Amino acid sequence: METKLTEYNQKRNFGRTAEPEGITDDSGEQLRFVVQHHIARKDHYDFRLEWNGVLLSWAVPKGPSYNTRDKRLAIKVEDHPLEYRNFEGTIPKGEYGGGVVMLWDEGIWEPYGNVEEGLNEGVLKCTLYGVRLKGKWALIRLRSKKGESKDNWLLLKEKDEFIKSEAGITEFTTSIRTGRTMSEIEAGQEKSFEKNPFNSADVQLAKLVDSVPESDDWLFEMKYDGYRILAFVEENRTRLITRNGNDFTKRFYDVAASLVDLAAGRAMVLDGEMTIIDANGKTSFQALQNHMKNPQGQNLTYIVFDLLALDGEDLRGRPLVERKEKLENLMRDSPGNLYYSRHVKGNGKASFIAACESGMEGIIGKKYDSVYSGTRNGDWIKMKCDKRQEFVIGGYTLSDKKTSGISSLLLGVYEGDDLVYVGRAGTGFNKRNTKELESRFKSLITDVSPFKISPKPRTNEKITWIEPRLAAEIKFTEWTDDNQLRQASFKGLREDKNPKEIKRESKADESEMPMESDSNNIIIGGIKITNPDKVIFENPEITKADVVRYYQKVSERMLPLVRHRILSIVRCPRGVSQACFYKKHPGPKIKGVINIPVPASSGEAEEYFYIDSVSGLLSEAQMGTLEFHIWGSRIDELEKPDMMVFDLDPDEGMDIERVRQ
Repeated sequence: METKLTEYNQKRNFGRTAEPEGITDDSGEQLRFVVQHHIARKDHYDFRLEWNGVLLSWAVPKGPSYNTRDKRLAIKVEDHPLEYRNFEGTIPKGEYGGGVVMLWDEGIWEPYGNVEEGLNEGVLKCTLYGVRLKGKWALIRLRSKKGESKDNWLLLKEKDEFIKSEAGITEFTTSIRTGRTMSEIEAGQEKSFEKNPFNSADVQLAKLVDSVPESDDWLFEMKYDGYRILAFVEENRTRLITRNGNDFTKRFYDVAASLVDLAAGRAMVLDGEMTIIDANGKTSFQALQNHMKNPQGQNLTYIVFDLLALDGEDLRGRPLVERKEKLENLMRDSPGNLYYSRHVKGNGKASFIAACESGMEGIIGKKYDSVYSGTRNGDWIKMKCDKRQEFVIGGYTLSDKKTSGISSLLLGVYEGDDLVYVGRAGTGFNKRNTKELESRFKSLITDVSPFKISPKPRTNEKITWIEPRLAAEIKFTEWTDDNQLRQASFKGLREDKNPKEIKRESKADESEMPMESDSNNIIIGGIKITNPDKVIFENPEITKADVVRYYQKVSERMLPLVRHRILSIVRCPRGVSQACFYKKHPGPKIKGVINIPVPASSGEAEEYFYIDSVSGLLSEAQMGTLEFHIWGSRIDELEKPDMMVFDLDPDEGMDIERVRQ
């Protein structure tokens, strides 16, 4: 029984040649191509395109050319098996095609129009995403001359940004896979490659801040709107890994191929952002989302900002400025879809203003001498022009005023193992993303709310719960006092984020971190006090340790008034001359501070907190708390206040005795 590969098999003696035996195979999710440099009776290049389980093949005597004026003869030969795209080596003399075969290029190809019609009509156009061959190409069948048995075509380069004035292929004389020359392949010599010192890594994360340092100890870069990607390049292969550990190499194959080209056989690990840059020079997350669904017509750019390893050496322990210097030198002649992220030294405020005026997302600040720890330790900071964050989708609504489509998304963040509802996104939907959301939701619908405390439906609407497996990027104006999003708008799904890792990203979190150490820690009342010499009041000078000791001394008189009552507090962790903030909902767990749910008028419960011991009082002082405001009722009788407090604000010139009168 004849198959597509019958002719291929009949021409070869598989007892003598190492070429793979012809077996058809199913195509993967993307169509592959390969170009093999073949020195046999004549020197030529074999151009092969995957289609219907085989490799359509043409022999190109002079090889492909980037010059649009060159019309390269391409002789159609027998179909080859898909496995042939991995063949590199020698074919014994006397066998069909006897000689040396090098894997010269490989990648993904995308056809324009119907391939079968193109083959029948003699016009096949495509885009190549290879390491060496890129852009638009065409195969055009020539009319057969009388008595001619060969199926002759022309391989042409079409006009695009990749064209050259010369052929542009003679500089590539080594294998794309093994780095070997033709003579090394013929001699059977194996090429040794450096390998990366690690195969996975945690990415360095930035803390959100509301002001940036002006010190020259900081470097500032633009913040880009895309997917965070670690690129592992070794042995002429690339893996593109998201911060969540997903392998996106196939989705971004043209960038993966360019990284192999950049590496030129070297091993390296890069950190950067996968983006699409729009006509205005800005990164567009929406365009990137569109690319994920339909890769055609979108130009990816991998913006690289850190170098974690090079030539087998782990660089994560080196200072940032040294890593960036190596990276800049490495990328001086990089392919067009790879971009080095430049920085400025100091001038954080001016950089932020310039970024926002240019319509960028914000800036990233990095300590110039910081190591790459793979944590969110404060060595990297970020300041955003607009408020954006990822949230978990726990449900959606369809208003009865709509015949179809999504009215809003119900959003949450994780606090421990609990998904806490934080509000809705009711705008940002269009036909395309609505269709995608509805398709993704279909298999996730459940009868059970994923939220710890479920929101109630509004008038004339039905809430559909879904399993919390999807993360969305949301733009919003602010957080309300009751921890809800205001004016939230859907920007797109985040395939690169693990929903379980999504927590509230808050500037308040910065202020609640212990202050930077400027002396040894001390213990007061069993509580560790960091930065005890930090000046809280300047005139007269009162340190943090003084404040904590004061609360310890007055605790016997103060506790009966504040214990077991819900608190609202004012914290000044960097001193009263710096930013202070008001807080009424609990933050990270601290010793002696107890959380309590309180029913709201909506029927939902909100989290508040109180203290019941000296430890709680001192723990709050350690966190920078200077003011304690109490509820008029105790936690066991919330609806029965037993205390009234007058908050007086007399003129500074009025004597305290006069106020008491």
